[in-house]
Amino acid sequence: MRFLGINAIFHDPAAALVVDGEVIAAAEEERFSRRKHGKRPVPFSAWELPELAAAWCLEQAGLRPEDLDGVAYSYDPELVVPGGPGQDGHWEDLRTTYARRAPDFLASALPGLDAAQVRFVPHHIAHAASAGLAAPYRESAVLVCDGRGEAVSHLAGHYRDGELTVLASQALPHSLGLMYEDLTQHLGFLRSSDEYKVMALASYGEPRFLREMRELVHPTGDGGFRVEPIDWSVYAKALGKGEKWTADHADLAASVQIRLEEVLLDLARWLHERTGARCLTMAGGVALNCVANTRLFAEGPFEEVWVQPAAGDSGTALGGALHLAQAGGDPVTPMPGADLGRSWTDEELGAWLDVARVPYERPADLATTVAAELAADRVIAWFQGRAEYGPRALGRRSLLAHPGNPRNTERLNDVKGREQFRPIAPMVLAERAPMIFGRGPTPSPYMLFVHDVRPEWRDRLPAVVHVDGTARIQTVERGRDPLLARLLEEFEARTGLPVVVNTSLNTAGRPMVDDPRDALECFGSAPVDVLVLGPYVMRRGAVFAG
Repeated sequence: MRFLGINAIFHDPAAALVVDGEVIAAAEEERFSRRKHGKRPVPFSAWELPELAAAWCLEQAGLRPEDLDGVAYSYDPELVVPGGPGQDGHWEDLRTTYARRAPDFLASALPGLDAAQVRFVPHHIAHAASAGLAAPYRESAVLVCDGRGEAVSHLAGHYRDGELTVLASQALPHSLGLMYEDLTQHLGFLRSSDEYKVMALASYGEPRFLREMRELVHPTGDGGFRVEPIDWSVYAKALGKGEKWTADHADLAASVQIRLEEVLLDLARWLHERTGARCLTMAGGVALNCVANTRLFAEGPFEEVWVQPAAGDSGTALGGALHLAQAGGDPVTPMPGADLGRSWTDEELGAWLDVARVPYERPADLATTVAAELAADRVIAWFQGRAEYGPRALGRRSLLAHPGNPRNTERLNDVKGREQFRPIAPMVLAERAPMIFGRGPTPSPYMLFVHDVRPEWRDRLPAVVHVDGTARIQTVERGRDPLLARLLEEFEARTGLPVVVNTSLNTAGRPMVDDPRDALECFGSAPVDVLVLGPYVMRRGAVFAG
């Protein structure tokens, strides 16, 4: 059976296609529209249909809208409590009205689709399915935590042989995700978008407000929690755009981060007591907090912790489609990886370069050529294969650099136009990771955990070591990523370092590069030395000499 999943209700509009229980394609609309997170002026930011992503997913499988057996929309307006706690009045009414009309909107956006094929899947059920059904386990406990769904902000459950038993949920207005969003906004960042900046800032602070946070945010012992109203200005003044953060702001971020981790640990222990599962699967925006994920792995009761790589709202498109497939009787298979987006053949990429009249070469050994450029401390824009689904660059649309130059952290943050307190990440062969990194789980293919950098390696890899001595690693498997594996080996042969810097290929305020045009535009506007587009290599000097 053929099921399309759609997320289009809060932010991160996306589409995913599941055929006969197998994940075929998944993509976020921002990669097509070039509007990051689907953001538009309020109130329109919340309701962008992923028309381009959905059409592409169908095209990938050679399907037409009328061929679908169902469309999952990851929000159920019937679950909204009008005027209930945590609801935002007029906008909530508009959102619910929009959701009820979504079947007709989708039928208009995808001509041939029968509106009756659209089925509402509760938001947190879609999140749960994106973890429990996509993970490589037949049984797992599942923990969903985000800002909000229709009327709740959290779900705890148990997947066994594809069937979900919901064990607990937390009603609004209590929400760990909304708490973190409120702090994000108070610190001068964009809420529902820049929470990872708060996580990075927390590493620079001391948790001197932790006692107060423990009084305001606390578990209830029944699988839920309470978040009391917080006046952030008591602890640090609100920051306007461009204002400099102080120790107070970093200390507040550190205090909230640690309290978030403590509450998640309590929820995980409660869930383990009721399921006895050895594996915990996670989704929801809070599951993108890789520092908290690592603490759950290191101190929690589960032997394994698996986080869905598109854990935010974009992942509900995948979860909704998997939920319908499971309910329809299809044998659902785990997701094959995060590389579920668009790709181009070598011939198509070459045609793009010919049209752009860009000088390029096709080296006989791409890994050796690029490793030599990296060893010479050049910044590489790397475009290979199918684009990533989710917010992390995983060697498909990446900026690569030398980890041994301490200036490369500042250099890449300048390329990307972002704050200098933000860390950059390393990629490493899976079998080499335990030698260099500790505490976090390995393998770690989706960059969703932090790992302690072993002391003897910290001075050798200064570009990827955060201020707290950690790094958010991506492990590379030879069988799955042979080109990346060879690149890492060739780089180590030249430098003695088995690690390469990997951060997302984009500049400030722009979505990650997705298609060849995006890559060429980024190369033309950003201080990047080399662009690798499939098998082709372009060098900065050659571009401007051509």
